Amino acid sequence: MPGEKKRTFGNIRQMASGRFQARYRGPDGRLQSAPTTFATKKAAQRWLTLKEAEIAQGDWFDPDAGALLFHHYAVEWMEQRHLTRKTESTYEVLIRLHLDPEFGDMLLKDIKESHVRKWRAERLKDATKRGQVPKAYRLMRAIMNTAVRDKLIRENPCNIEGAGKEDTQERPVLSVAEVFKLADAIKPRYRALVLLATFGSLRWGELAGLRRRYLDLDARTVTVRETAYDVGELLVGKPKSRAGARTVTLPELIIDDLRRHLRDYAAPGPDGFVFVGVKGNQLRRANFSKYWAEACAAVGLEGVHVHDLRHTGNTYAAEAGASLRELMDRMGHSSTRAALIYMHARDNRARDIADALGKRAAEELGRLGDAGGGRDDEDGDDDPPLVGARP
Repeated sequence: MPGEKKRTFGNIRQMASGRFQARYRGPDGRLQSAPTTFATKKAAQRWLTLKEAEIAQGDWFDPDAGALLFHHYAVEWMEQRHLTRKTESTYEVLIRLHLDPEFGDMLLKDIKESHVRKWRAERLKDATKRGQVPKAYRLMRAIMNTAVRDKLIRENPCNIEGAGKEDTQERPVLSVAEVFKLADAIKPRYRALVLLATFGSLRWGELAGLRRRYLDLDARTVTVRETAYDVGELLVGKPKSRAGARTVTLPELIIDDLRRHLRDYAAPGPDGFVFVGVKGNQLRRANFSKYWAEACAAVGLEGVHVHDLRHTGNTYAAEAGASLRELMDRMGHSSTRAALIYMHARDNRARDIADALGKRAAEELGRLGDAGGGRDDEDGDDDPPLVGARP
């Protein structure tokens, strides 16, 4: 049309359908088309104006960048990280069982928040999968965060508040009597394991990877330098963090049990494992779980896990007055977060003690009052004697 200003960015053409298509060349020189056609030429022009502004401001995004299958990108993401065998195995299972069935064959650019919401809702309905959903969600969020940084997608579709948080029930704390009932009920070769897990605050992998030379019963210490990982095959490696390598002092209460265990059940030699299976092989959780379940059933404890022994021992240490730093050292944590949970438990215990003390004092004051020892006049001549004072 006469007088119409010629466009310098992009071009618009009318399709046979009567709608308008907008096209432009991106910063990479490739011809790009708008993702949809437009009802009017003016609407197509507005779209090109916005796209031109994106390029000028450095905000342009290649619409084809995310044309990668999620599965392939997730595998590549794992390969670019220095993961332990255990972590690698965990991620592989989460991808294979939880993420690939829904997202594996989808392009990164096609995955929307609505897809993630639907996937999460369906998984949470299945009680057998529910516990793994937060872990799978966190892994997917990490993968997609990298895709954002790689400029493959504009934004992370994993944006559901609280979806990565595990709704774990508060774990039980066993009484000392219950711990020893379990130790009595379990197969004799595992009695010492129950006691050391509790009073040494050791994780399963630390127990399974413990060698004789790291158990000094004269000094009453256990030193953690190795931990066992079950990734289809049993591997023994260093703890995941520097804080995990530690020395824990043990109570005299369990030393005789540990001596008997070393004499009767542990593998020979300084490098022999302290806890081994019935045939002398390295201890596996899958084999041990049978004996654990039988012992729990025998003493009437339901829903108690082996890890609850460590949780119980940490609680005992807090109630015994361990400081935050001492709890962190004993537990093998570099962060205060977990230790603060047990400090809270200690605070609760302190209140219980204070309440019991107050109740006892009130009862004694009541007995004194019943005996006529109360205050009779205002000048205090008949004040009751101090509690516990000698006549």
